[in-house]
Amino acid sequence: MAVREDTPEVSLGRIRGRALFVAVVLFSVFTNLLMLTGPLFMLQVYDRVLSSRSEETLLALLILVAALYLFYWLLDYARGRVAARIGTRLQTLLNRRVFVAVVERAALRGGKGPGTAALYDLDALRNLSASPVFLALFDLPWTPLFLAAIFLFHPLMGWLAVAGGALLIVVSVINQLLSRRALDEAQRIGHGAQRLARQAEESGALVWSQGMAPVLAERWAQVQDRAGEAALRANDRGGTFTSFSRAFRLFLQSAMLALGAWLVLRNQLTPGAMIASSILLGRALVPVEQILGQWPTIQRARTAWRSLAEFLEALPARRPPTELPRPEARLKVSGLALRSDADGAPPVLQGIDFELAPGEALGVIGKSGAGKTSLARAILGLVQPAAGQVRLAGATLDQYAPEILGRHIGCLPQDVRFFDGTVAENIAHMAQEPDAARVVEAAKLARVHEIVLRLPEGYDTELSAGGHLLSGGQRQRLALARALYHDPVLLVLDEPNSALDAEGSEALNAVVADMKKARKSVLIMTHRPSAIAVCDRLLVLDGGRQKALGPRDEVVRAMMKNASDVQRAMGTAAAAPREATG
Repeated sequence: MAVREDTPEVSLGRIRGRALFVAVVLFSVFTNLLMLTGPLFMLQVYDRVLSSRSEETLLALLILVAALYLFYWLLDYARGRVAARIGTRLQTLLNRRVFVAVVERAALRGGKGPGTAALYDLDALRNLSASPVFLALFDLPWTPLFLAAIFLFHPLMGWLAVAGGALLIVVSVINQLLSRRALDEAQRIGHGAQRLARQAEESGALVWSQGMAPVLAERWAQVQDRAGEAALRANDRGGTFTSFSRAFRLFLQSAMLALGAWLVLRNQLTPGAMIASSILLGRALVPVEQILGQWPTIQRARTAWRSLAEFLEALPARRPPTELPRPEARLKVSGLALRSDADGAPPVLQGIDFELAPGEALGVIGKSGAGKTSLARAILGLVQPAAGQVRLAGATLDQYAPEILGRHIGCLPQDVRFFDGTVAENIAHMAQEPDAARVVEAAKLARVHEIVLRLPEGYDTELSAGGHLLSGGQRQRLALARALYHDPVLLVLDEPNSALDAEGSEALNAVVADMKKARKSVLIMTHRPSAIAVCDRLLVLDGGRQKALGPRDEVVRAMMKNASDVQRAMGTAAAAPREATG
């Protein structure tokens, strides 16, 4: 639910981007005008210097041409630098917006978003502006002007230049039509190979321990081979036209010299005009040849621009909501229903009604697939209800900006992940300058402070994305500290003790007890008796429907066959946090 709205920084970035674009256009105008220096010099040398045999005139012309080409060098260097900064400015302008959109799409789709392909598209746009073909696009409009200049020398030479240029343009269009599909296929298969490699890396422990590495390597190699073959097909098709255009341009210049020589023999053209026409033709066709040679780069940038536009338009822009005061820990779910993305599939949740008062803990129990995690996602604002509402302190969740809602509702998901950074940064939600006092306080509330102190560098210990320094239980407890960092009014715990030992379960129950004493609310999705020991009420889900809701002990007696065993386990678990906090 990212808010996409122009800020002063974004507007200023757009102004700077336009200024850079205008600068490139102006530099291109001057550099192309200076490119006329060469033909004019040759025209004067052949038609004036050789006939007058004046060394002083030759020296003066040479000095003038050297000065003009010096200016050309400076201007061309300047426009190359400015062009490269256009791509960087564009990337700077879109970086945060695209990154937030990637995270939002992944969150709304349960981690099944388009991944980081949109970020690669940004790189493709930046790479285009830094390549020579980008400047060739600015030089291309000058091609007709140079061709028109050839007509001034002789119409036959002008028509020969036009015919040759038209043939190269036709070749360019054919190249685009034939290579576009091959390039798209190569990129699609390549992205699939990258995705498979990323999945294998993220599941490295499972892949290695289960002996899946050779099988996945073979599968990945096959996809890579297919991507390589598709890239070769695209390269072969594009290379054919590129080689033809280069050879044809050289032939065309020779043909222009031959035609000019014939016209000189017939006294219809001067030798200087013959040489100048050949130079003008080469200059006119250089942008066409460069565009043909770098067509895959242009095609990749066009595809990236189209993909970025579709990607950003898929998420509607939202105005930032009015900031509300810190809410009371009161949650109300009314007639909540969630649909499945699959066509014809039954609703994931239907008819869910309950309230959670300040100082209360509600346990949500049910079999696997009953809808517990889906309910947690709805309360976190990650899915849009098909029917019903979720309200926090009387306000619907969309009345809170995502970054504000994340401070009011702490979350401990089933799949605990960390980012590359220190322990303190991970607890502080990757803040660049973590509040040390709040970090330590959150760790103490989660009963993980002593564990952190035993790490090699304490809170400054670097964690990788997998958090391999920590056990599964330690990771869950550290993630619990992260959920508590912003002092939330509501804590949503999804299977919070799946990897906890007895000590970790006691610490978790103590945290829940502390939240209740502070008049905050806790929602626990679980199936373990130790986790519901500190719950006041239970909500039973079955097949996405609300089957029972009431006081914990009553629901246990009514819904569980082994009620006496569960109550005995809850009694043991409930005693531990009282001892820990008493």
